[in-house]
Amino acid sequence: MNQPLSDAVELPTTRPSGCPFDPPTELAALRPLVRMNFPDGHRGWLATGYATVRAVFADPRFSVRYELGHSPLADVGPMPPAPPGDMLGVDAPEHTRYRKLLAGKFTVRRMAKLTERIEAITADHLDTMARTGGPVDLIDAFAFPVPALTVCELLGVPAADRDTFRQYVAVVNDMNATTAERTAAYIAGEGYLRKLVATKRAEPTDDMLSDLTDTDLDDDELAGVGTLLLGAGLDTSANMIALGTFALLTHPDQLAELRARPELTDQTIEELMRYLSIVHTSSRTALTDVELDGQLIKAGETVALSVQAANRDPAKFDEPDIFDIRRSAVGHVGFGHGVHQCLGQQLARVEMRIALPALVNRFPTLRLAVPAADIPLRHDMDIYGVHRLPVTW
Repeated sequence: MNQPLSDAVELPTTRPSGCPFDPPTELAALRPLVRMNFPDGHRGWLATGYATVRAVFADPRFSVRYELGHSPLADVGPMPPAPPGDMLGVDAPEHTRYRKLLAGKFTVRRMAKLTERIEAITADHLDTMARTGGPVDLIDAFAFPVPALTVCELLGVPAADRDTFRQYVAVVNDMNATTAERTAAYIAGEGYLRKLVATKRAEPTDDMLSDLTDTDLDDDELAGVGTLLLGAGLDTSANMIALGTFALLTHPDQLAELRARPELTDQTIEELMRYLSIVHTSSRTALTDVELDGQLIKAGETVALSVQAANRDPAKFDEPDIFDIRRSAVGHVGFGHGVHQCLGQQLARVEMRIALPALVNRFPTLRLAVPAADIPLRHDMDIYGVHRLPVTW
């Protein structure tokens, strides 16, 4: 029997005081699947159990199409269909076509080839930090520019333009921004990419965007693909590096373990992805009636997917609220799951494997420059993290 609508809950969004890395406490009592009132009045569902979230991610009976769904985070009104090239908002066969064209460009082997270049970019910024001296805002000095330069070089975007595009991305991911403001920011970013695509078609260079001009993608789709990849590459890795550093600095036993045992680097990255879950909430909408966990989800109902709750589910991870870099966090859903699993996850892993150990080993006395409680957190953004991270050494 379905849970009564009268028992529907609001999405908990307030993290516990003094615990910046923990999800809202109330989520733990809502496993695995409950009715939820969405901000726009829609009556849908909230999935918090690991197995439930993973099942919805993998089930083609649930759609990612924006125009069918309801935002679990804010009342943004009716959402328009995904623009050309935005593979995050389309199902098969459109998604399959985009994915096939791009998947080969983000393989483990191709991303590993970037290692030497990312190491050089990382070393340059650490040298600059050392010359400048502390304190610095780690976001501006390191966490943003390292992945930004990497993805700009990968796509063939002039590095000088990265700050301009960063401003567009900030508005698109701001939960307080109106739909009109988000749309305007997206259009501005897409317009920039459209001009760049025209340049690449006329004078191809050795980069991914130029390579894609040889495919059957038209200019609208190329601009959309470029906007998606650049936006994702700028914001997600930067927040993982910054929030990951914050987590390590406030767990000195784990930081000491990482410094002493570099062979734990890969496990550390996976554990940070699980523990922090910066892409904390996703959603899908049922295309047909689906029975799940003894509940009937009707066609047209949206399911909010709490990635942060799923990654803290004790049914999957022992003592899930403990940050432990010796843990095997294999199977976490920090990059999503199923056909829409993050395309750039291998690039993100390479960036974090290089950047985090290099930072903490270059500055053995690295520490926060302000009390942890004074670090401004991104409670207001689709992607969690810190707005600033003052550090010194």
